[in-house]
Amino acid sequence: MQVQDTPEEWQVVATVTPFTGNKTSVRTDDVVMPDGAVVRRDYQVHPGSVAVVALDDQDRVLLLKQYRHPVRQKLWEIPAGLLDVPGENPLHAAQRELYEEAHVKAEDWRVLTDVYTTPGGCDEAVRIFLARDLSEAEGERYEVSEEEADLEYARVPLAELIRGVLAGELHNNCLVVGVLSLAAARSGDGLDALRPADAEWPARPFQV
Repeated sequence: MQVQDTPEEWQVVATVTPFTGNKTSVRTDDVVMPDGAVVRRDYQVHPGSVAVVALDDQDRVLLLKQYRHPVRQKLWEIPAGLLDVPGENPLHAAQRELYEEAHVKAEDWRVLTDVYTTPGGCDEAVRIFLARDLSEAEGERYEVSEEEADLEYARVPLAELIRGVLAGELHNNCLVVGVLSLAAARSGDGLDALRPADAEWPARPFQV
């Protein structure tokens, strides 16, 4: 048996969007179950995101610490952001986020992993990239505002991040998944065996 997620779509007999926000919305679907019953499912509709594990030549990962109001914490995170344009190439979005949030560029890009963050209540799909061969970006830093105006930055050894994740000290979804995926890739076939940066992404189709 091959363990692999598969596309499937159950019948929706009614749908409404009771809330539409700046970037996301809430949708309510009436879904037909296998036994014929119809149940209501509420979920957040999300454009999708990208995140970047930026690994330098000293085996450190570039992090930023940002206030997240829903959980009332400042979390250590990897650079990440929304897919601002439908059909946007996720690699271009990841390169933009690395530049805007950290003023860094990378020469080597790979797909580390693809995840649904909370599939029971949100359709957000995230592609996490591995970026290597880092250097400072040219030009002026991107002007930040709101929560991003209070960012802290650090480069932390990968081994220390793995320890922090397993100790329950680090909680950001993309950081946890990215760090552990990087460790798994290294212990498996190696980083050069990762998918190319333009690998197809059925959850958020794009044009190369």
